[in-house]
Amino acid sequence: MALRLSLALFAGIVLGLNRWVHHKSAGIRTHSLVAIGSATAVMSIGYFGKTDTQALSHVLQGLITGLGFLGAGVIIRESSTQKVHGLTTSASIWSCALIAAAFGAGELMLGIMALCAILITLIIGGPLERLLGRITGLKRSSEISGDSD
Repeated sequence: MALRLSLALFAGIVLGLNRWVHHKSAGIRTHSLVAIGSATAVMSIGYFGKTDTQALSHVLQGLITGLGFLGAGVIIRESSTQKVHGLTTSASIWSCALIAAAFGAGELMLGIMALCAILITLIIGGPLERLLGRITGLKRSSEISGDSD
């Protein structure tokens, strides 16, 4: 249990740190709490009785839906300019929950690989989009809509 919760906490800290460094609304505490809660929810299935795939499926469905609402809370649309902010942070909150759910379910390699893939995306995604924009002359959809997240 300690290893699973520690890995979930680590995922929350790493992804939250990336958002905090970029001055986004959901940082280390938000991501860490989401991760620990998700891992706890998935791990608790086994402690309430025999773990079955249907019970795990119900918990995951609840996490996926519930975290969508939490993530929606960080999405902001400016009425005057129609710019949208917070989409990447919202997606990182949602992804953080599912990584932690994988850790909670004991799927450590899946969680680690997902964490690495998401972290790589957050680190190089923006610079890669800007580079491709300069090469092709095309603007990112976020530059058109004003999403700076």
